[in-house]
Amino acid sequence: MKEFAKLVLSSDFVYSIFRVTTPLLFASMGAVISDIAGVPNIALEGLMLMAAFAGMYFSFLFQSAAMGLLMALATAVAFAGVLAFFTLYYKTNIILGGIALNSLASGGTIFFLYLTAQDKGTSVALASKTLPNLNIPIVQDLPVIGKILSGYNVLTYVSILAVVFTWLLLGRTSLGYHIRAVGEKKEAAESVGISVVRTQAAALLLSGLMCGFGGAFMSMGYVSWFSRDMVSGRGWIALAAEAMGRQTAVGSAATSLLFGVADAVSNAAATMGLPSDLVKTIPYFATLIGLTLFSVRTWRKSREA
Repeated sequence: MKEFAKLVLSSDFVYSIFRVTTPLLFASMGAVISDIAGVPNIALEGLMLMAAFAGMYFSFLFQSAAMGLLMALATAVAFAGVLAFFTLYYKTNIILGGIALNSLASGGTIFFLYLTAQDKGTSVALASKTLPNLNIPIVQDLPVIGKILSGYNVLTYVSILAVVFTWLLLGRTSLGYHIRAVGEKKEAAESVGISVVRTQAAALLLSGLMCGFGGAFMSMGYVSWFSRDMVSGRGWIALAAEAMGRQTAVGSAATSLLFGVADAVSNAAATMGLPSDLVKTIPYFATLIGLTLFSVRTWRKSREA
């Protein structure tokens, strides 16, 4: 127990928290934007998975990490566009559409992984590229703080900017006002000349963009390869974080950080020799507890009202 406490209180543990929280931040911001617009995007998991594969494959194909990132973003936005097209123009149920995309991503990435790497498990046979880590001048040389604030993958810093971007978008821009108006009352928004379809499509595309960053981090930052279903439920955890964060950028970021702590604890516990199957359940168990507490609190408030 003392060794575990020492490990948890170390700067390396804090570093690991921000590292594992990065994809959750991106996905939860995507969830916030689409949900406020009235088009909840439950395809976060699949969009991140497809982006992760695209980032790995195209960085290998072009031998360029920048090209891999660009294609990861393009892939996620393209499939978010497919979801928007069928949902908004053909009135497909968005929940069913999201489930379909998640299923397509799971099976499709395995299929293309086998075509490209002749392996249904990982892409280690392909020499894909990774995005660089950033060392902040001066800060990196500071004791303790340097290890906590510097040396992360570039997308970890971008994920923090994504939270700021989402907050500014929804609270300080005309598009953000339109997204809020459409999500609260479509008819009222239309009566003042706001295009509901275009606004919701823009929200879904922005949600896809966030997932693209999250997926690219998984295969080009978190690790340097793609593996089968490597997103491992992070899209669903992000949805839980967004719900507990009350559809706000700051609240969702805070709850994502809490889930990141749970994930980091599970990783730390695994290094102590605890059964791997047991420690892997910690993040999901934390998600279940969080959603339960959120549901109870919401139920109590509804009773009081």
